[in-house]
Amino acid sequence: MQRTQFGEMACSIARTLDVIGEPWSPLILRDVWVGLSRFDQIQADLGISRKVLTERLNHLVEQGVLERRPYDARPRFEYHLTDKGIDLVEILMVMVRWGDRWLAGEAGPPVLYRHHACGQVAAVDPRCSHCGEPMHADGVDLLPGPGSAR
Repeated sequence: MQRTQFGEMACSIARTLDVIGEPWSPLILRDVWVGLSRFDQIQADLGISRKVLTERLNHLVEQGVLERRPYDARPRFEYHLTDKGIDLVEILMVMVRWGDRWLAGEAGPPVLYRHHACGQVAAVDPRCSHCGEPMHADGVDLLPGPGSAR
């Protein structure tokens, strides 16, 4: 079955989903972010089939989110986040905030995040790039942008 292509839609959410909308991709990015860089490490952590992992890694490399770096004389590679991939991890951090709030239960969040700048454990809180105030869904208006289809 052919996967729907969202990349040509005039919607930044759809375009992002075209890159990481398949369920394994965010988990692969998470693993690479936390330091699992080799195929076998990622495969063992996720329990994903080798075929699916190969397809997902190839897609993420083609999209410029991950890069391959050889680590052995044989054709073996480590995977590392590109700048584009690091930006995607920030999306994952916002997903963590939602999951911690709504799904962690009484046990609490499985992972805490210490901010390098201040050394404190904190939750992700998207802020306005202009004024620095928190941005929430009920506090913004959507306006047509220069790439709008309308």
